[in-house]
Amino acid sequence: MNVVEIIKLGQKYKQLWPEKVELASYFEEYRAIQVSRLVCRYLPGVALFVFIMQLYLGGIQQLPQSIVYAFFILSIPVQALVMLGVKADKFLPPALAIWYKEGVAKINQSGGNIKLSVQKPRYFDLAKLLNVSYSGAHHSS
Repeated sequence: MNVVEIIKLGQKYKQLWPEKVELASYFEEYRAIQVSRLVCRYLPGVALFVFIMQLYLGGIQQLPQSIVYAFFILSIPVQALVMLGVKADKFLPPALAIWYKEGVAKINQSGGNIKLSVQKPRYFDLAKLLNVSYSGAHHSS
């Protein structure tokens, strides 16, 4: 995968994770997802603020420094998405893979018939399972 694909995967992974606080006690990824959401939401504005304040307080001679600061701050959300993309593409450890496969089987037994990978599941697959579990999409009416 190239860097752009990894960033896109990280964005999808971040969006798939349910925003349920109880997941924090079971998955360390929950905290990383929450921090990434925060960083992606607020740091672009912070970068713009820092850029404008540097120019306002220091004048046009501060332009190069302002650009460097702004790009550094803007790089943090990109770094977060790269890290999430890399994590999303990793295989689940054996114990978590077993739990994941059991979860997919339970949802399918309850009539959900979801299409999730059970052959070498990845963290992205786990996010899909949790999303389906919390959205209630597998429950038949």
